[in-house]
Amino acid sequence: MMDSEKLDGLFEKISKLRILVIGDVMLDHYIWGDSSRISPEAPVPVVHVGDDSFKVGGAANVAMNIRSLGGQASLVGAWSNDFNGRVLEEALAQGGIEFDKVDTSEKAPTITKTRVMARKQQVCRVDREGAPRNYIIDGDVCCSSIRECIKNVDAVILSDYSKGTISPELARMVLEESVAENVFVALDSKSGASLNLEGMDLATPNRAEALEMARIRLSVGDTFPSDLVCRKIWEEQRPNHLVITLGEDGMLLSEEGKVTERIPTSAREVYDVSGAGDTVIASLTLALVAGARLSEAAQFANAAAGVVVAKVGAAQATPEEVISHASQV
Repeated sequence: MMDSEKLDGLFEKISKLRILVIGDVMLDHYIWGDSSRISPEAPVPVVHVGDDSFKVGGAANVAMNIRSLGGQASLVGAWSNDFNGRVLEEALAQGGIEFDKVDTSEKAPTITKTRVMARKQQVCRVDREGAPRNYIIDGDVCCSSIRECIKNVDAVILSDYSKGTISPELARMVLEESVAENVFVALDSKSGASLNLEGMDLATPNRAEALEMARIRLSVGDTFPSDLVCRKIWEEQRPNHLVITLGEDGMLLSEEGKVTERIPTSAREVYDVSGAGDTVIASLTLALVAGARLSEAAQFANAAAGVVVAKVGAAQATPEEVISHASQV
C-alpha cells in the first residue's frame, strides 16, 4: 500500500477531478427497531419500530463516494417526484452532488430498498421499483445533455444495476463520445455480457459478473478459473484495466487478458458489504485518472472498501479514513 505521503499526493490530484456518473439511482431506507417475540399470525419476528433512516444507493452512492474522497461528482439518473425521490434529492444536494434527473413519476416509483433491522440484524428487505428495462433514458434531449456533460469531465462511470437506466445503445453512445473527447470510461455492471463496451478503460465485475462476461458456467464447488476468465473477457470486451472483486478473497487484476496481480482484502471488520462495489469503482476510477498505476489504484480502492464494509449500509470513505486504514494494513 502507498505510504501517507503518496496518499496525500494522490488525494491532492483527486481534488481536481470531475467525474460524471450515469446509472441506476436508488434510495436505501432503514427501519430500525427491536424484536423480542414471534408473531402469533406467522413464524416471523414482531419488530417494534424505533427510527427510520435514509441513504443514497446505486449510482447515487457511486457519486457520493467520489465526493467523499475529494473529487467533484455529477449524476445522471432517473427517479420519481414521490416522497422517496424528494428525500433522495435532498441527500444529493447536502452531499454536494450536481444531478440531472429523468422523471419517472408516470411510469415507476423511485427505486427504494427498505431494510427492516432488529438489533442491528436485517430481518427482511422490501423493494419498490417496477420500471421496465431500457426505457428510462431515451430521446435526443437527454442524450444531447449527456454529450455536453462528457465534454466537461475527466471520467465517466456507468453504474448499471439492471434497473432500466442504461441500455446497450446509451452505453455505446457514452463510450463513443468519451473516446472522442479523450475521457476515461469505467463500467460496473450487473448485466454481465449484455453491455459490451469493447475498449472501455476499466471494468470491475464481481465473481459472478465476471463469469457471465466470460460466458463461463461453473458447477458447485468448482475453483474460479482466474486465467481463463481474464482471457475470455479480454477477447470479448478488451477492457484496458480489469479488476475482479472476489469478496473475502480480495481483488484480481488483469491487463491484456493476463492476470497481473492478486490483492488480498484489507478489511479488518466486515459489518455490511452492501455498496462496497460502488466504493471500488469510484476509488479505482479516481486513482487511475489521477495517474496511479493499476496496482496502486487497486490498493487504494481496497483500503477504501475496507473502510466502508465496517459501516452499516451503502457508505463512503473519507481521505482521513483511507489513510488511517492503510497505515494499519
